[in-house]
Amino acid sequence: MIESEKIFIQSVGEKLKEIRLSKNLSQENLSLESDVPRNVIGRIERGETNAKIVTLHKICNALKISPRELFN
Repeated sequence: MIESEKIFIQSVGEKLKEIRLSKNLSQENLSLESDVPRNVIGRIERGETNAKIVTLHKICNALKISPRELFN
């Protein structure tokens, strides 16, 4: 993976965490709402994994946001 891809994955994770915290949700609560395992949410937020688009879709639905908000 090239450096720019790593930076992009990390920025998406940071944005996800920022939005989750702004909605006062724990990773566990988001996991329950999105049907995405808590450890996967943690790995996405830390920029450790390239999340599948379906996983991001589930998370965005649970947060009641547009996927576009993760990429701004």
